[in-house]
Amino acid sequence: MYTLSRIVLARLAAIAITAVFASPALAAESSKAPAPNASPTATGGVSGSANSAALPAGVKLVHSVSGITEYQLENGLRILLGPDESKPTTTVNMTYLVGARHENYGQTGMAHLLEHMLFRGTPTTRNALAEFSRRGLEANGSTTSDRTNYYASFASNPETLDWFLGWQADAMVNSLIAKQDLDSEMTVVRNEMERGENNPFQILLQKMQAAAFQWHNYGHSTIGARSDVENVDIAQLQAFYKTYYQPDNAVLIITGRFDPAATLQTITKAFGAIPRPDRRMHPEYTVEPVQDGERQVVLRRHGGTPLIATMYHIPAAGSPDFAALDLGVTILSDTPSGRLYHELVGKNLASSVFGFAADMNQPGYAFFAAQLEPGMDQEKALATLKKAVESTDSKPFSQEDLDRVRNKWLTDWAQVYASPPRLASALSEATADGDWRLFFLQHAQVESMTLEQVQQATSAYLVSSNRTSGKYIPTDKPVRAPLPEAPDLNTLLKDFKGRDAGPEIAAFDTTPANIDASTLRIPLDLPNGEVKLALLSKPTRGERVEANMVIEFGNADSLKGQREVASAVASLLDHGTTDMTRQQIQDKYDALQAQVSFGGAGGILTVNMSTVKEHLPDLVELVLRIVREADFPTRELIEYQRQASTALSDAMSEPSALAVRKLARHDNPWPRDDIRYTPTFEEERNEIAALTRQRLEDFYTKFYGAGNIMFSAVGAFNPDHVKAALAKGLKGWQEAPAYTRVSNPYRAIPPERFNINTPDKANAFYLAKMPLKLQDTDPDFPALYLANYLLGSSETSRLWNRVRVQDGLSYDVRSRVSASSFEPSGSWTIYAIHAPQNSARLVKAVNEELRRVLDQGFSQDEVEQGIKALLNYRKLARASDSTLSAVWTNYLELGRTFAWSADMDKALEGLNADRVNETLRRWLIPDELSVALAADGSKQNEPAPPKKTDQPTQPLAPAPSPAPMGATEGGAAGTVQ
Repeated sequence: MYTLSRIVLARLAAIAITAVFASPALAAESSKAPAPNASPTATGGVSGSANSAALPAGVKLVHSVSGITEYQLENGLRILLGPDESKPTTTVNMTYLVGARHENYGQTGMAHLLEHMLFRGTPTTRNALAEFSRRGLEANGSTTSDRTNYYASFASNPETLDWFLGWQADAMVNSLIAKQDLDSEMTVVRNEMERGENNPFQILLQKMQAAAFQWHNYGHSTIGARSDVENVDIAQLQAFYKTYYQPDNAVLIITGRFDPAATLQTITKAFGAIPRPDRRMHPEYTVEPVQDGERQVVLRRHGGTPLIATMYHIPAAGSPDFAALDLGVTILSDTPSGRLYHELVGKNLASSVFGFAADMNQPGYAFFAAQLEPGMDQEKALATLKKAVESTDSKPFSQEDLDRVRNKWLTDWAQVYASPPRLASALSEATADGDWRLFFLQHAQVESMTLEQVQQATSAYLVSSNRTSGKYIPTDKPVRAPLPEAPDLNTLLKDFKGRDAGPEIAAFDTTPANIDASTLRIPLDLPNGEVKLALLSKPTRGERVEANMVIEFGNADSLKGQREVASAVASLLDHGTTDMTRQQIQDKYDALQAQVSFGGAGGILTVNMSTVKEHLPDLVELVLRIVREADFPTRELIEYQRQASTALSDAMSEPSALAVRKLARHDNPWPRDDIRYTPTFEEERNEIAALTRQRLEDFYTKFYGAGNIMFSAVGAFNPDHVKAALAKGLKGWQEAPAYTRVSNPYRAIPPERFNINTPDKANAFYLAKMPLKLQDTDPDFPALYLANYLLGSSETSRLWNRVRVQDGLSYDVRSRVSASSFEPSGSWTIYAIHAPQNSARLVKAVNEELRRVLDQGFSQDEVEQGIKALLNYRKLARASDSTLSAVWTNYLELGRTFAWSADMDKALEGLNADRVNETLRRWLIPDELSVALAADGSKQNEPAPPKKTDQPTQPLAPAPSPAPMGATEGGAAGTVQ
């Protein structure tokens, strides 16, 4: 995948509607946005590092900071090892210091193309993606302006680690970069390019970068110009590969559980024989001059909602000014404390705001934006945005502003540092920024940052002459921004020492039997009801703990007419109480180093919590206080309605959202006042607009209370303290109305085809679905679970190999089987993202593969490989504390333990090809699939662009979660089956 910006991607969720069909999900920890440009102060050596006296020949120790040790081979390959025995997973990230910044005229998109091509194989490994799936690796690659990386996480296993390191070494020097692979991948490349063009925000950002950077390659989109991508010749691509994919331009990062000494031996064996190249890297000497006047961009496209934005040049991530600017940008753009929020959202000029400082190897940019509802005054909103951003001289920051964002920044950093996969990603980004130690240096800088430093840096760069926006505004007396100088990292880091990594954490056995044995499940009996508990206390790095709480109430009859009210109440709980504002609540979260999310629908409220050991009891009490004393301020309700309206407006032109809604309404037997009813977009918009504070208060007063509560926690905590906090928080609370689960029984749905026109959309979405009278207790479920994996939930699946690899028709094609844990009710779903001119070919390919698998079945070898991969994915899922906590709340509801997960493993191990194929043929009936195809009708008959003999390809599809650890309806996400 190409990556615009680490932080940009985290912001996209705030303004984009995406398909709800992520691949059958692994219940593993979801990939989160990489760390903020962060790092800790530190002293001390490296816990668990290989002893320098016993290093393999040709390996030298370079640096040690806060648990991370850098080594180097004679050929120039740098190695970062960050062992962490607390999690039974390993993450490997190979980072090449090449990105869109290094592309010459006519070569835009080439770095991204190579990211794709490496997965096409070497002479000895012809299909890398398939090999990853067979071994249960969650693997992918990504490209930014400054680097390209290839990474994988897997259940810790020396053989798997050795194999993946061997593949990395093989790919470094032996990738084929073959013309035939380039040709077959070209349609997929265009598909990804067109998918990005569907997003107004993404295109606006790219256009503004192009306007802001007149000479530097940061003005180019990472995905490249279409003409360059479609016409690049294979010789140029191969030359680019041979220049940059070399050991002296690469950094190998390994985190998690592994043996450092043994791993260094493996690395030396795999990479040591690769010679240091004798080529000379092209020098970089282009410097973007100081901007000398406002620039503006106007973008007009169909669909979506209005956006306004401003962009400012700022120093590189390695500059001492960057951390100060990053904090200043956050102070301005934070929701709900920032002045952008107060001036735009608070005054009804916009529905949402955000901003970020992009950390880059060379001077980059800060970006601020707001989303508007149709009809809002765009010019007035943009003028207000500019004034608010550039007001730091006339309206300086306060110490309270700095302390608030500093606490949030440090909490985010601590979570990244405690997670091996995210730590590997953060070290990769810091390496691309200039030096991996920046991850720790910036933490030290933030901890000691003064208000004066933040004020000075922010005021210097956020000036009108340094701005690119959607409108041009002449200025009589322009103020010039300073020219950022390249940071002297050697001087900056000369005497720097990292923070002590702390004591080693003993490994935790994540087998189902040990999880059950380690979990306290004695209910908490209170006068106003029982609290079902699942408390798994164990040491964790950083003493992190994940917790979940579920409160249930009401039934289908009592909840009639309350669909949107119930959702709004759950969403607005922590937006204000009788004695706390939304900001005060958020400040308390930050003080407790916590992240909290409320959600719910109908008669279920869910609360997800993440904090550290010492704060969990206080956080539990705070959450219960919020739930018991919610006040639903009118202003917050109005903002909720605006944001919902904006999201619905976007969805009404988005192919994936339209297709999903169409099939959901096709399977829609409920009356309009039933909470299971699926409304039209317009019905939903009207119902949300009709919400009042009184309706929310009436629902809250009637339904919220004690009685049917489940609580789980996994990580470092004291169970007695948690139980005491629950008892205190629930004392005296009213009892909720008796809860009866709202059923969702199987119903036969007549198959139908829906063609949905989406004008001016470069991408199309295919969605097919059939109902299944299936419960996860059915003897056939394990075989269907595996059959679906082999059909369309991995990079070795039939649909993937045909549609993505062979025909190159889709960026992402998947299938998914779901089954309720409560009743025989489930579904089989297939989807594919593609270009509208390829719709007919895609539908034909999917239908042919379904017929082929039903006629020929899966081979015994396919079944055995699938079982092995699924079991590895399931082990990986059980290594995630957040997953375990969520699963436990679901098991409490179902009366299950992890013995259920062990039984599912055993059932999978006992399958063979005959059983899988016989079961598949009884359940999968293609003629019963309803299909929704959302595409620009005017492009449906266009011929596909011709394949050129010298054309590039694009990135790897987002890594699926091929092994759903659960398909349980109504329970916590990622239930471990």
